Amino acid sequence: MYEQKTKETDTSVIEFIEAVESPKKREDAYRLLDIFTETTGFDAKMWGPTIIGFGSYHYVYKTGHEGDAPLVGFSPRKAKTSLYFATGDTERDELLKQFGKHTSGKSCVYINKVDDIDIEVLRDLIVQSVTFLRKNYPES
Repeated sequence: MYEQKTKETDTSVIEFIEAVESPKKREDAYRLLDIFTETTGFDAKMWGPTIIGFGSYHYVYKTGHEGDAPLVGFSPRKAKTSLYFATGDTERDELLKQFGKHTSGKSCVYINKVDDIDIEVLRDLIVQSVTFLRKNYPES
């Protein structure tokens, strides 16, 4: 049986951020921590060894695979900072047009630094993602 790799842990978010090597990435991580916390109203929790997540939801795929995931989150990685939003939210693309310098994948948006993006659009992306997941996973 499949076991989910990325689970909520008891690891300290602050200790994780303090261990980030780059001073600029560490500063950005604290800025993002404040923005995500204020916008979601959730306390930050570590998910797996590297993702700082906010809130959670339970998903079940058509294949029967199920698990838990943060509603939104981020990870200050060496190359770029990853921002995690809802997979399948087609309205995200409209907000990303106004977001600033980034690249994106299926559920991730990658930024070099917080100064490259519009913070109000980030707040809108966070709210939109949480709303989308709460609508699609009401049991969570």
